[in-house]
Amino acid sequence: MNALSGTGALLRLYLRRDRLVAPVWIVLLGALPLIYAVSFEGLYPTAADRQAFYLGTLSSPAQAALVGPIFGSDLGALVSWRSGLVLALVPLAAILTVIRHTRGEEDAGRTELIGSTAVGRYAGLTAAIALAGGAVAATGALSTVSLWAFGLPVAGSIAYGASVAVVGIVFVGGAAVAAQVASGARAARGYALGVLAVAFAARAVGDAGSGTLSWFSPIGWSAQVRPFADERWWPMSMSLIVAAMLLTAALAAAERRDLGSGLVAERRGPATAPPSLAGPMALAWRLTRGATVGWTVGIALFGIAIGSSAHDIGGQLGSSAAIGDALEKFGGSTIEQSFIAAVLSIVGVLVAAYSVSALLRLHSEEEAGLAEIVLATGVSRLRWLAGHLVFAVLGPAWLLLFVGVTIGLTYGSATGDIGGELPSAVLGALGQLPAVWVVTAIGMALYGSVPRFATVLWAVLGGFVALGQVGSVVGLPQPWLDLSPFTHVPRLPGATVEFAPIGWLVVIAIVVGIGGFTAFRQRGIRG
Repeated sequence: MNALSGTGALLRLYLRRDRLVAPVWIVLLGALPLIYAVSFEGLYPTAADRQAFYLGTLSSPAQAALVGPIFGSDLGALVSWRSGLVLALVPLAAILTVIRHTRGEEDAGRTELIGSTAVGRYAGLTAAIALAGGAVAATGALSTVSLWAFGLPVAGSIAYGASVAVVGIVFVGGAAVAAQVASGARAARGYALGVLAVAFAARAVGDAGSGTLSWFSPIGWSAQVRPFADERWWPMSMSLIVAAMLLTAALAAAERRDLGSGLVAERRGPATAPPSLAGPMALAWRLTRGATVGWTVGIALFGIAIGSSAHDIGGQLGSSAAIGDALEKFGGSTIEQSFIAAVLSIVGVLVAAYSVSALLRLHSEEEAGLAEIVLATGVSRLRWLAGHLVFAVLGPAWLLLFVGVTIGLTYGSATGDIGGELPSAVLGALGQLPAVWVVTAIGMALYGSVPRFATVLWAVLGGFVALGQVGSVVGLPQPWLDLSPFTHVPRLPGATVEFAPIGWLVVIAIVVGIGGFTAFRQRGIRG
């Protein structure tokens, strides 16, 4: 038996387990540039309109930091620029995929069980790399085909798709290394996501300044390919070289470490728990504090970038009738207010992702057998469940409040009216909360009644995004748009608040959540 025996069988197993989640993020991220192409063509139909947008964006360091550098005024160049966040989202999906099928499997005890059969030492890691690598390649290929089919130049379409694929491959390798170094899945995710955050920050700071720092980031290398703007192919060779080095290092490290441990040994904890760990609520905070702090810092930086760029957004977007019609649906009496309302609708979806992650920790704790241990101490199901639900329900409120404050302060400072802009920005952010709670309640219903399908909640959130945010761009009929809870939240600041939809969203969240809790009380715990 060689070290790769059983790789094909494990790859088929991983494909089966990811048959719902992987296609969702491949399609959403792969088709996003096409959606932007449709949007830009409708909003900026003439070369003069696109040139005005390009010049306005070029003079905004905040936009460069948030999205990336812009290299031209052609339709393809604008689409490539606006899709800059995909260069960070694809690596994020790749990291989560690799670690779920490597250290996640080890922590759950399934790797040891499978390893007792005729499976080689490298089979699991190789299958996970192949799955994640194939997924990022499929994302890039879908982007290429969709942009070419839309009518954009072939060379630029290939360059964009390839730039997405190579940055994804780099972080596939990075996640594979983290899985060997860390002592568990949680630490591995922290290492890999920390590297991704540093890479994104280096690209953002570099693009907002002289551009030098961007060359220290794989995300910056892919941005420098410059699709649809005199393509430069050689930066992708840097990504391929680093990816090859990381994958080689991961396979070498897999040979040296013991199953269930990492190259970095796990530190021994204190003999007795401090008072801060007294109870399930404190335990839930200990498990989620890293993610909560990271989300808070990220959402604050996002709010500062949006607030600082909102004051000049009128000059960037231009004054075409299409722009006015597009922003009118987001409410607001000015183009700046409409822009902030549109951004807050996206923030609502991002914060819902935090809530999904916090809620699904219940599922991961139960799958790993840790829930059974906690409940065996005499802690009731209600207290254990409530400890995690507090962060899934109140965590989004904290994040939305924080982003509202940062946007209000920075935008108010730019306009000289903090007293007027701060309350409206905070209310606009908190207005997204009922829709987020509906997503949380659906997750509670899935986890409580059919825990094996709890992770389908990510697909549910993706469906809401496709129906609401994306559907409004491509012109879906209103009944389809109404299926997303994010369609019914108030478009603040500037719009008139209707309390009936908010009330119905809260009622739906309460009823569905109670139903999930009731189902959880009546089912058994998986040990």
